[in-house]
Amino acid sequence: MGVETRHRLLPVLAERAAAGSRPGAREDGHRVALAIEGGGMRGTVSAGMALAVHELGLLPLFDAVYGSSAGAISAAWLLSSTPEGLRGWTDPVFARTLIRKRNLLRGRPIVDVEQLVEEVYIRRFPLDYASVLAGPVEFHPLATDVVTGGVVDLHGALVDETALRLALRASAALPLLSGRPVAVGPGLYYDAGVAEAIPFGQALRDGATHVLVLRSRRLGDRAPERRNPSIGSRLVADVGLRRFTAELKATFLTRDARLAEADLLLARHDADQDHGGPAVLSIRPPEDSPRIGRLESDGALLHTAFEAGRAAATARLAAAGTGRARAGEP
Repeated sequence: MGVETRHRLLPVLAERAAAGSRPGAREDGHRVALAIEGGGMRGTVSAGMALAVHELGLLPLFDAVYGSSAGAISAAWLLSSTPEGLRGWTDPVFARTLIRKRNLLRGRPIVDVEQLVEEVYIRRFPLDYASVLAGPVEFHPLATDVVTGGVVDLHGALVDETALRLALRASAALPLLSGRPVAVGPGLYYDAGVAEAIPFGQALRDGATHVLVLRSRRLGDRAPERRNPSIGSRLVADVGLRRFTAELKATFLTRDARLAEADLLLARHDADQDHGGPAVLSIRPPEDSPRIGRLESDGALLHTAFEAGRAAATARLAAAGTGRARAGEP
């Protein structure tokens, strides 16, 4: 890729890599953030991209990592002492633990985030929560406040491992599908995707000058620009959110419109023509990669999607890394 076609974010990463820059000891005046999109099991795609960030040696070049929903879970794995655990997204056992469609008949949550975070990630497939908290790169899991309907950054609430686990559960607590909202400190929260599905906005509000966005939606897939909420959305709002505020319901019913706006904004950022503003680059899997649903559990399909995300990120970022990984390598 010629220098003239490079997005402004890439030279900053390359310069930090060449200088051996480390979090907390920067001299370039930039704040560079990584933002990871979720979307239920579709987060398998952005998890593959996150693994590529690790393999390329890029993580120390970022000052903060932001995650929404499944993207927050992937961010925790990336920041942990065992980022290779991101491959767990491709494990059908993992998928069956998280996605329990039969629970619908039992009146229990279909998406069992609590079981994943509090049981699987402690006893069966350990996530080193302590290393996430102790790491030099800031972790910013996002969630939706059930009172205001606004996006909330739970970074300040991460006082110990218990709070970290609660924050991960809150960020991925889908209304109706995951049951009740999750309490973190004095607040009560639902899935971050209700208020901000793609967490680059919070990174910019926190003063990021450069943001790399790992998308779970394929290149060419656009959020529906609906004038009115879908029947399914209205059902969730009327049934699943009936005990909550009008503000939360309004946020939920307008989430597709906000996502469509975010897609258009990211497309403009990717063109990188406004050199007076922040540099935001998004990476998406190719159009011919598998379409992954929020409740997908097919292991082979998840593996293919994970590798498509990994390859897309590696191809885009290899020039900025340490050269430890190459597209297509296992």
